[in-house]
Amino acid sequence: MATDGMHQDMSYPATVSSFALDKYEVTVGRFRSFVDAGKGTQQHPPATGDGAHVLIPGSGWDAAWNASLPTNTAALIGTGNVACGGSLQTWTATPGSNESLPMTCVTWLQAFAFCAWDEGFLPSEAEWNYAAAGGNEQRAYPWSVPPSELTIDCSYASLDYFDAQCMTGSAPSRVGGLSPKGDSRWGQADMSGSVSEWTLDAAGTYLTPCNDCAHVAFDTNHVLRGGDFQTIAVSLRTAFRSDIDATFRGSVGVRCARDP
Repeated sequence: MATDGMHQDMSYPATVSSFALDKYEVTVGRFRSFVDAGKGTQQHPPATGDGAHVLIPGSGWDAAWNASLPTNTAALIGTGNVACGGSLQTWTATPGSNESLPMTCVTWLQAFAFCAWDEGFLPSEAEWNYAAAGGNEQRAYPWSVPPSELTIDCSYASLDYFDAQCMTGSAPSRVGGLSPKGDSRWGQADMSGSVSEWTLDAAGTYLTPCNDCAHVAFDTNHVLRGGDFQTIAVSLRTAFRSDIDATFRGSVGVRCARDP
C-alpha cells in the first residue's frame, strides 16, 4: 500500500527474498562492452537458461527467442535498432561524451540478454517495486523522507514536465548525476526519471499470492517502471505502473539484479 495515498489497494501483497539491485542503470559505455563482445545477436545469443532468477522457475533464456534478436553485431548497432534515431538515442558509433548516459532504445530481449551476459538477471516487477518504494516504507518517490513526502524537482530526478519547469535538453542526464539526493532507500540512483526500466514481467494483473513471483513469458507487452525524463511527475511515483510492446525502442533502458 502506498503511504502517499496513490494506491490504497491491499489486495496484492508481495514477498521477495533477498536480492541485489544495481546502483546504476546500464550506461552506453557498459552496453558497448556487451556489443564489443559480440553478444546479443543470433550469432551469439545467451545460452538456454541464462539470466534465470534462481527462485522463479522458467525465468531463464528460451532458445526460441534467438530468432527475435538482430542477426549480427552490425544489425544490433544499425539504424532502427539501438541506433533508433532522434533525440532519444544515446548510442554512438564510437565512444564519446555519451558513455555515461543511460543506454536507450533497447528492447526487452536485448535488456534480458545484457543482464544475462553481465551475470545478472532482469528484476521482477515486485523486486523493482520493493527497491524503489523502500520496502515497508512504501515511499511516494524513491527519495521520499518521510515516505509520504511529494517534493520533486530537477535536483532529485532527470525529468521534463513539458511546461519548461524542468528541461533536461530533451535527453536523459548522466547516470548517477543526481546522487545521492535522488537515491532510493538502499542507494540506487535514478530509479525515477531518466529512462524507464524493463522488468522481467509480462503485462498483467498482479499475481496473488506473490512470493518471489513474476509473469514469466516473452509476450506482446512487458512491464516498465520508473517513468522517464519526458513524463510528468505522477508517472515517477513508485506506485505507477506501465507496460509496452516488448520490441519498443525509445527512452527505455535497464538496471540488472543479482543474487545477494
